[in-house]
Amino acid sequence: MSGGPGLIYLVTGGCGFLGQHLLRVLLEKEDKVSEIRLFDKQTDPSLENHSTERVKVVVTQGDITDYPSVLAAAQGADLVIHTASLVDVWHRVPEQAIHAVNVQGTVNVINACVESGIQYLVYTSSMEVVGPNVKGDPFIRGNEDTVYNVCHEMPYPKSKAEAEKLVLEANGKKVSGGACLYTCALRPTGIYGEQHQLMKDFYQMSVRTGGWVIRGVPHNTEHGRVYAGNVAWMHLLAARSLREHPHRLGGEVYFCYDDSPYKSYEDFNMQFLSKFNFREVQIPLWLLWMVACLNDLLHWLLKPVWRYAPLLNRYTLAVACTSFTVGTDKAEQHFQYRPLYDWDQARARTQTWVNTFAHNTKDS
Repeated sequence: MSGGPGLIYLVTGGCGFLGQHLLRVLLEKEDKVSEIRLFDKQTDPSLENHSTERVKVVVTQGDITDYPSVLAAAQGADLVIHTASLVDVWHRVPEQAIHAVNVQGTVNVINACVESGIQYLVYTSSMEVVGPNVKGDPFIRGNEDTVYNVCHEMPYPKSKAEAEKLVLEANGKKVSGGACLYTCALRPTGIYGEQHQLMKDFYQMSVRTGGWVIRGVPHNTEHGRVYAGNVAWMHLLAARSLREHPHRLGGEVYFCYDDSPYKSYEDFNMQFLSKFNFREVQIPLWLLWMVACLNDLLHWLLKPVWRYAPLLNRYTLAVACTSFTVGTDKAEQHFQYRPLYDWDQARARTQTWVNTFAHNTKDS
């Protein structure tokens, strides 16, 4: 592209949590891009103000389940980063809606690439394509080739597994003009960082309980966490390398990782929320399981008249109690990935955002 116009990147879900981190990293670190299209159902037009002399940011409102709008957004693009997804493990969203967005939406993106002659597609998958499973089988320092008893019950991990399979199977498909489509998928572990809604939910739940944080997950439980800025950085490097070395990355899947510490979700979140002086109360695990089962029963009984969807259910408790950490260097080997932000930087950036939370606890 030297001497000519730069590349056009289409980012689906571009106004969301990961999409905004991706926009920032692309603007700061990718010098071959001249236009970044942010395609989303819930748009933030103010993101267009991030345009620079070199890069134009375009926000496009559209529904990933509506093929004509996806195709229109894809026209003229050189590469697609497909992050649009419905994340739900609390029964808040009907299964049909999850499938429509995560599976049919991915089909639409692949078809738009084929019809528009786009050769490169990077898909944001999820660790939940693999696990943790509800049987409590640990996955300790696993890599992309680790054998694991994959067992999906919730619509979300089922849909992400199906969508990832579709993306990888599309690798090598002929696109308009006769060239090939090259695809790869990235599987983030638990993402955290600025604008992370689950961190806010955890905070707000603690405020509602009068400043008490309920604990019950075994202390030796470990989960892999990864900072959103590093997930965005890995997407940028994968996109760049997919263009330069399509036969190396095409059809491959990579876990997203960095040097964030392995801790339980509770311990990890409390690192950032400790400034609010929340008090911890230990609940026996058997009691948490009883509450989770009761919540699932109430969800089922109330379904005809009201969508009862608390954070705690059997699935979320099983995931919280099951160690799942990755130990891999595949992304480093294939496209020289190293975290853009070390743990101290990721923690400081996240903490600065968390410090803005309003709080109403007695000790605040």
